[in-house]
Amino acid sequence: MCHDDDSRPPSPPVVGEVASHNLITLTAADGNSFAAYVAVPATPNGKNVVILPDVRGLYPYYEQLAVRFAEAGFHAVAFDYFGRDVGVGQRDDDFDWQTELAKLTPEYVAADAGASAEYLRAMNPGPVFTVGFCFGGSNSWRLSASDLGLAGCIGFYGQPKLLADFEARLQVPMLMLVAGDDFATPSEEFVALDARLTASGVDHEMVVFEGAPHSFFDRSFGEWAQACTDSWNLILAFTDRLS
Repeated sequence: MCHDDDSRPPSPPVVGEVASHNLITLTAADGNSFAAYVAVPATPNGKNVVILPDVRGLYPYYEQLAVRFAEAGFHAVAFDYFGRDVGVGQRDDDFDWQTELAKLTPEYVAADAGASAEYLRAMNPGPVFTVGFCFGGSNSWRLSASDLGLAGCIGFYGQPKLLADFEARLQVPMLMLVAGDDFATPSEEFVALDARLTASGVDHEMVVFEGAPHSFFDRSFGEWAQACTDSWNLILAFTDRLS
């Protein structure tokens, strides 16, 4: 997993008021009910974001991240992956994510992301972006090949190898925020992916934060504060360009 229960996401460059934030239950088109955390900005920027957590699903870091996005003006939903097998709920350190992750398919992730996107559009009929972390980062990029009507797909710490069966269908613009010292993925794999996406004409931007560790987007990592600020600025510029 990327973040533990003590991790907290950094604040956006400009922090606005949040009108509300709370835990909800959503239902996907296949009937799956799952936990999600919604945050609503007091001063909306017209944009929406669906947050895809790491392998452990919905827990405090991602709930707080939804609030951080609402502070930046986005309507935001972070969702849990595991409603089909373990029911509606939040996940803690004791959750056996390895067993449950083996049952999770890209189709299930896309169905739940789609339900989250539709929930947001019902509140705010603006463009929808995805942002994911680690496993969620890979899946956010894979949604570039989906038919969910997304405006852009953003990912931190994803793995290029998890895009292999989707690469030929990627079409929605992508922002790839890469930890230069990521223990999970050699940097050479990202260099090769960047070259392939460029050759195939996929609208994408890959930014490597040299020396940054996996899970650097955490305000407790003081030495990576600038990388956190730069990441926020890249996300805001990317979503502005595509809105």
